[in-house]
Amino acid sequence: MGKGGSDENMAAWLLGVNTLKIQPFNLPTLGPHDVRVRMKAVGICGSDVHYLKTMRCADFVVKEPMVIGHECAGIIDEVGGEVKTLVPGDRVALEPGISCWRCDLCKEGRYNLCPEMKFFATPPVHGSLANQVVHPADLCFKLPDNISLEEGAMCEPLSVGVHACRRANVGPETNILVLGAGPIGLVTLLAARAFGAPRIVIVDVDDYRLSVAKKLGADDIVKVSINIQDVATDIENIQKAMGGGIDVSFDCAGFNKTMSTALGATRPGGKVCLVGMGHHEMTVPLTPAAAREVDVIGIFRYKNTWPLCLEFLRSGKIDVKPLITHRFGFSQKEVEEAFETSARGGDAIKVMFNL
Repeated sequence: MGKGGSDENMAAWLLGVNTLKIQPFNLPTLGPHDVRVRMKAVGICGSDVHYLKTMRCADFVVKEPMVIGHECAGIIDEVGGEVKTLVPGDRVALEPGISCWRCDLCKEGRYNLCPEMKFFATPPVHGSLANQVVHPADLCFKLPDNISLEEGAMCEPLSVGVHACRRANVGPETNILVLGAGPIGLVTLLAARAFGAPRIVIVDVDDYRLSVAKKLGADDIVKVSINIQDVATDIENIQKAMGGGIDVSFDCAGFNKTMSTALGATRPGGKVCLVGMGHHEMTVPLTPAAAREVDVIGIFRYKNTWPLCLEFLRSGKIDVKPLITHRFGFSQKEVEEAFETSARGGDAIKVMFNL
């Protein structure tokens, strides 16, 4: 609960560029299908850092004070009158996006593309770095007994990797290239392995991140250049490391150079999945890739991934614990330090708040 023993709900508010402040956050009324969740673990995502540094992420612009955070898990405090599946005391992971369930995209099951989506900490919707939040019960997933609340919060980034693997039809016959060994590249590596990929090569410009990828089970790692002129050399080194055709490449950075590398390295008839969104627009050699019938697949967030993520964690097929490198409490000083740590990068992969 709030500081000083009071019951006031406090949250981390984004007030301006590089300005976060813990302030009171009034919760909406609990609806019949809602639950009130006491937050226990909240991770920092790259999008949270973007909002803090620039007050925008892609086309989403922060125009008024907003509660930040969307990777989260907690304990149910109260349930609405119609909620049958959860009870107070249940530990849950929260899927952060509330779709309308009425539009054609929702009806066909692609609810992640819903134009009316209300997503934690995507303006103007408030996020979840707070003592408590109110959320629909059907978007709160009960944690298996052997899964920690921190691991529950990690279902959100892991969901991006799982959705990407589903979109690209990854399986036991799919050799995988992952470009970018940041948090999303690493969860994509873990997801691809859980989906049965026999060989995974991951590339990055940073030695430390590559060493983490190797520890997490990458079959080979390749350090690449940041210079677009080196694409041909990088492709040669990547293909040599793979030792066979690359069936699916996941670009988890989203820059001209990474996408050009992915398109050139992937075998004829293979797939390139654009996961990261570093550049809003790119100039890439699409024509030669199209002539080799390389399919380009886009992904946006995820859909119906939490049950599978929790099963991967419960069964031990995926271990996300090594990704959590830094932990902070929920005080003004610690919130500022945590975001600085995440923004700095370096040895920080996933920064987690313990509330």
